[in-house]
Amino acid sequence: MASAAPMAELVLGIESSCDEMAASVVRSGRQVLSSVVSSQDEVHAPYGGVVPELASRDHARVVSGVAEAALSEAAVDLEALDGIAVTAGPGLVGSLLVGLSFAKALAYRARCPLVAVHHLAGHLAAAELADEKLEAPYLGLVVSGGHTALYRVESDVEPRLLGQTLDDAVGEAFDKVAKLLGLGFPGGPAVSRVAENGDPEAVNFPRPMAKKAGLDFSYSGLKTAVALEVARRGGTEALSEAAVADVAASFEAAAVESLVVRARRALRGEGLERIAVVGGVAANRRLRVELGAQGEREGFGVTFPPPALCTDNAVMIAAAGARLLGRGESDGLDLGAFSRVPVGEAPWRHGPQ
Repeated sequence: MASAAPMAELVLGIESSCDEMAASVVRSGRQVLSSVVSSQDEVHAPYGGVVPELASRDHARVVSGVAEAALSEAAVDLEALDGIAVTAGPGLVGSLLVGLSFAKALAYRARCPLVAVHHLAGHLAAAELADEKLEAPYLGLVVSGGHTALYRVESDVEPRLLGQTLDDAVGEAFDKVAKLLGLGFPGGPAVSRVAENGDPEAVNFPRPMAKKAGLDFSYSGLKTAVALEVARRGGTEALSEAAVADVAASFEAAAVESLVVRARRALRGEGLERIAVVGGVAANRRLRVELGAQGEREGFGVTFPPPALCTDNAVMIAAAGARLLGRGESDGLDLGAFSRVPVGEAPWRHGPQ
């Protein structure tokens, strides 16, 4: 069981891989003492997606205040920390460097260990944090704006990649479809909210990779199919409210079905009995309902973190960092940031490339 591993006592986590700057203090890898998140939704809304330069600039503006607020909310002095955990990748390099640079300075000042955390390992830690009964081995499904992947999670080795998107991530597809339909940013919640009033069978959108074996995903074709459907109907401005709802619901149904089908295939192929779904899209209501119902019918367990732990947050980074620090792992002040890095690898310990 992953939770049986030794944990550092008090850990400050810092997460800045994309458009949220977050800080959290966690005790013993389980007890959340504070969680502070500074969102940039208003910053990026006019562009329908995250603008990397704007994200890093805003992070630099708020990082000190967010960390201070997390320590204050937890009633913990900087000197009392047993370690600082920070996301080193994958993500937007500019955003990562803001959090990384601040964490280095803070660790130096506090004279406490610093440890780098893989962003996706953090998401998987969020599932274990939310469900104390979640025991390895289990299947991890990571679904977010930048990632769509299946992992076999073990207690004594790094997660093993089983399949991943060959192009767009599912969360990115939600954002782009939201922009096509004029629903605003962030796209995931906007599409799901409108889809509740639509008919998921109104448009027969293709099911990505439906006829292909394996566990990989693809969302580029589905996104294109939505764009063609909107154009066929005369463009966004010509769509009625009901038509927008139908297109949104039909897209969501196709996107979710692909996730459920491949998750079931992976569970059977790996002989696993439980799946943990993490990342921003794990908050999607349709995904929760459909995968949960499938689990009840077929006898496998499903874990979804609460919505606050699905989107990027520092609780998951502190929890994952507590385990690394508990095993005696730490990193130096030459720690680097990486935009792409597989789970289980830590190239930042050799400096940026």
